[in-house]
Amino acid sequence: MKAHPKPGAWTFFRQWLKNPLRVAAVAPSSAELAAAMIAELPDNAARVIELGGGTGAITRALLAAGIRDPDLLVLELNEELHAHLQLRFPQVPVLLGDARMLPALAREQGYLAAGPADAIVSGLGLLTMPHPLQRDILAAAFQCLRPGGVFVQFTYGPAAPVADAVARQLSLRVRRGEFVLRNVPPATVYVYTREPATP
Repeated sequence: MKAHPKPGAWTFFRQWLKNPLRVAAVAPSSAELAAAMIAELPDNAARVIELGGGTGAITRALLAAGIRDPDLLVLELNEELHAHLQLRFPQVPVLLGDARMLPALAREQGYLAAGPADAIVSGLGLLTMPHPLQRDILAAAFQCLRPGGVFVQFTYGPAAPVADAVARQLSLRVRRGEFVLRNVPPATVYVYTREPATP
């Protein structure tokens, strides 16, 4: 029997060929990686933001896990992938834009009117980004998270995706989650939380 590619796999690969530094992987995330990301969401998480929606592998898994369409906000920088996501998930708010602008984009869309997110899941290639860019993205993300909310990131490298200096600067704690062998390439999940401010 002939194997059929995942929905959007060719779209994703074509975007990687165009810009391998911006599109961090050669293939969409696996179902196993999506499950490992979702396992790190807080109990009773209802509102989630996804950074770097890609072809929608994690988007689909979030919806299947019970996140309602209007409670999921997806941000994608690549125009072709953004258009693909809009067609695939017409009821989900899918925004085209830079993750550094997340608070403004989320406010403009009306997502934050119902309150901050419980979690942010990210498929961005943070590991390859300069430290100032990492800092700006993480700072923007935590502006949209409730106290105690989590930032869940996967990475393909052996090191944590956010530089230690950036994590210290933003008062972030990091915990290593599951290593997912059944992904191309294999990936590790990391969970970031913000330390409470001292009175």
